[in-house]
Amino acid sequence: MSSSAPSDQTGLLKEVLEAVKALTVNQTLLASHVDAISGRVNVLAGMKEVRDVADSGAAAAASIAPVKKIESLDDDDDESQHPPVAVDDVVPQSPSLPATQLEGGPSSPSSALSHARKPSVTSRIILTTYPGQSGINPLPMDWGHKDPQERGPVVVSRTQTTIRRRNAIGAHGGSYSIYYALAVASNEIKIDHRPDFTNTEPAANIGPFPQWADKKKIVSMDPLGHLAPWLFKDIIDKENVDIRPTIAITRAHMKLPELEQSVREGRLVPDGKVCLNESGELAVTKFAVEPVWYLPGVAERFGIDEGSLRRSLFEHTGGSYPELITRGDIKLFLPPIGGLTVYCFGDPAKMSDEKVRLALRVHDECNGSDVFGSDICTCRPYLIYGIEEAVKEAQKGGSGVVIYFRKEGRALGEVTKYLVYNARKRGADRASEYFKRTENIAGVKDMRFQALMPDILHWLGIKKIDRMLSMSNMKHDAIVSQGIPIHERVELPESWIPADSRVEIDAKITAGYFTTGHRMTEEELAAVKGRSWEDIDH
Repeated sequence: MSSSAPSDQTGLLKEVLEAVKALTVNQTLLASHVDAISGRVNVLAGMKEVRDVADSGAAAAASIAPVKKIESLDDDDDESQHPPVAVDDVVPQSPSLPATQLEGGPSSPSSALSHARKPSVTSRIILTTYPGQSGINPLPMDWGHKDPQERGPVVVSRTQTTIRRRNAIGAHGGSYSIYYALAVASNEIKIDHRPDFTNTEPAANIGPFPQWADKKKIVSMDPLGHLAPWLFKDIIDKENVDIRPTIAITRAHMKLPELEQSVREGRLVPDGKVCLNESGELAVTKFAVEPVWYLPGVAERFGIDEGSLRRSLFEHTGGSYPELITRGDIKLFLPPIGGLTVYCFGDPAKMSDEKVRLALRVHDECNGSDVFGSDICTCRPYLIYGIEEAVKEAQKGGSGVVIYFRKEGRALGEVTKYLVYNARKRGADRASEYFKRTENIAGVKDMRFQALMPDILHWLGIKKIDRMLSMSNMKHDAIVSQGIPIHERVELPESWIPADSRVEIDAKITAGYFTTGHRMTEEELAAVKGRSWEDIDH
């Protein structure tokens, strides 16, 4: 009997092992199902809260005459309420032709290129549309209305069933809309493809906040962009309108080599919640946001009239969006630019909680430093420092947030930035000439225009910032001007500044960046010199 015992034990252990494996698989499947359900709960909760806010204001507004919905722009009243924008009297008169006839005829270039246009819904080209034109019936858009159904969805698609219902100019995807056009042209995607949004619900609930219903607070993104396919499902299903999200929310882990070093040096302490382990791996909630511009609000932020803004956008995008000129009734524009990503450490609900502390870094993209470690600037060091300090704040029961904007090279682009680098390194590369080099090439020091940046803070419900992890006076002034106080400004420690980036940081401090240290004179600034290409020991 004793001789058979080991084999019995082996068999029993195998059974136990198989049972454990089955439990593991079942646990994984269960977690997956629970997460999917949580996503749907987030959507339902978000929709309910948005509608509750709308309902709470309905009684107060009952005595006010309701906003007239625009069913069609054919009648004179609607055209008078939404006149085309006059731009030095260059806007042509609206034609009487229906939309179906605003297309190239047999003699147009489209007939010669019919083979290349197979993916399109029609072989004819719709160059532009006009308000009051027969067949044009944009979905109503009352930007800033607290009731999502009264406000309406953002509709920009040019698919066959949607093009006449559009209430926005441009295209989804920002700068990636060009790749979509290539995919259509090369028959890689069906032009009538509709996304399947199953299991794509937000991984965290956000808002609604009073700022969402203030058309002066948020002018560069859609506050309802994360809920659009679910809030407006009836319109999608019943009217066959293509409505897509402009915000997505997910959860992830973040691993950066500097954070592992932070753990080794004791600056970060793993807690299993925010900083997960000894390698410095972080738990993070991420929000991706594509730009949606409310043109009257954008114009007001920059202190210009809407007509001037529309004309400049039209002319300096190569005339790509003629409806900026011909469709003064359409107030939304989805520009072909990059968006932003929010990285939230800790509970996302705490971002808007005024009772807890918030540490924030607003960071503008610098691919050379952020990704590839160039030491000519302080971008990656400040980004890492901002993440580290945000994590510490979250671990102390507060909230830590890093917001990453796609504004490469001060929004001048990487080609211009490298030209500036060449001019610097072939010259003296002195801090006193830092901005002059950029102005000589680009004609301007900086095109990031922080006026629109605070919109994301309003969307997140942020009402104050306890620790601002930035030295930028432009970011500080833009945030404070929007009514969000900053209690403490935190500069990058000296030990984090690479040697070759002294030119950049000292020039910026002299130009107005925050510092608690010494602000150089012009003579001292002229003595700050960068490394030459051949200097390997600097």
